[in-house]
Amino acid sequence: MPDYYETLGVPRDADTKQIKRAYRDLARKYHPDVN
Repeated sequence: MPDYYETLGVPRDADTKQIKRAYRDLARKYHPDVN
């Protein structure tokens, strides 16, 4: 099973705000329509 905390690059004790921020940053980085 994948470790989603590791994938997002956040510690296991990260709060919701940190998790959402990491997700948004990665989504923007890998989205095909964004430079």
